[in-house]
Amino acid sequence: MNADEKAGRYRWVIVAAGICGLFASLGIGRFALGMLLPAMGEALNLSYAEMGGIGTVNFCGYLMAVLFCGKLSRRYSPRLLISAALLLVGLSMITIGFVEQLPLIAFLYFLTGVGSALSNVPIMALISTWFPPSSRGRAAGLVVIGNGLGIIMSGYLVPKLNSGGYGWQAGWITLGTIACCSAAVCWLIIRNRPSNLETVFSAKVSGLSGVDTKISPVTVEKRFQPIFIHCAAIYFLFGFTYVIYATFFVTSLVQERGFSEQEAGYLWSWVGFLSLVSGPLFGSLSDRFGRKAGLVTVFCIQAAAYTMAISTLPEQFLYLSILCFGIVAWSVPSIMAALVGDTAGPQRAAAVFGFVTFVFGIGQVAGPFCAGALAEMTGGFTLSFALATFFGLAAALLSSLLPGPNRRKKRL
Repeated sequence: MNADEKAGRYRWVIVAAGICGLFASLGIGRFALGMLLPAMGEALNLSYAEMGGIGTVNFCGYLMAVLFCGKLSRRYSPRLLISAALLLVGLSMITIGFVEQLPLIAFLYFLTGVGSALSNVPIMALISTWFPPSSRGRAAGLVVIGNGLGIIMSGYLVPKLNSGGYGWQAGWITLGTIACCSAAVCWLIIRNRPSNLETVFSAKVSGLSGVDTKISPVTVEKRFQPIFIHCAAIYFLFGFTYVIYATFFVTSLVQERGFSEQEAGYLWSWVGFLSLVSGPLFGSLSDRFGRKAGLVTVFCIQAAAYTMAISTLPEQFLYLSILCFGIVAWSVPSIMAALVGDTAGPQRAAAVFGFVTFVFGIGQVAGPFCAGALAEMTGGFTLSFALATFFGLAAALLSSLLPGPNRRKKRL
């Protein structure tokens, strides 16, 4: 078997490792928070603003860590960086299960955010190293299945632990232990690069994207800086909006619609099930029809999901909201990773994806803070979800202004 065949087969092992990594990094480290908050908030007598603050400090940790992702990626191998970061996610969550002081919980969850960033960015950058542009969207879409798996598990596991009398602490300890196991798996199976690296680097983008990845770093910096800023602005809006839904959807079901925690958990698990198709489906569609068309479609569907989550609407809209959010949940990160890989090339993908993820992190910090403050002022989440709708539509508009394949060709 030659080097190309070996690399072609091991690419899918890298995808499996990426799924495992994002399962722990984001699926557990971030998206389980919505399930953990109601019981913890009730036990510790937390306000909406304080619950939103816990999410905010996590994103602050994520944001700070992204600043160093490029430098750390150059100094340490992806395998080492990803595994160590996932271990940090697991240990910080386990420790939260043993404390009850809000400042200490906030600090530990800040560290969880650091670990999430230092694992997520190199995982997504590995896709640009191992896959040619024509299949990057599909590969990145498969990797983000890990997010949905984390939601499914937390939606079923956390309510059972709470109802079994183990308390809210058991959820943190159990999920943190699972994250540590994921760190060990990634250490065992991740390989930093294929042996036929030049073959991958010289692959051309499909005719739909119209970008040749044989671009020097100087060319990338001079010719693509505007599009990177454009991508970062879109990613900011995604970070701002989706995190409002992910953080407060379960809490709104329990405290505004009268659902039990177990019922809300089952509904949140449906988001996880539906999201399993989001990355592969829309990543593949973006490979075929273009990144711009994929992003516009996704943001329009997400805006509809945020609108239908408003509690003043009939309950039927709630289920449509879950459907809409679930089927596109993780499609934006997969399309964005592919878009960055298309324009920056594999050699620059980690640094550029780190930049757009940093701006995305600012949106994640602002989202739960603003939504929590609005909920505290109004006594509910109606305005919070309406705000998410507005910014979701703004993201769709901004995505429609991305340069098309022909325009990018001319710039080359």
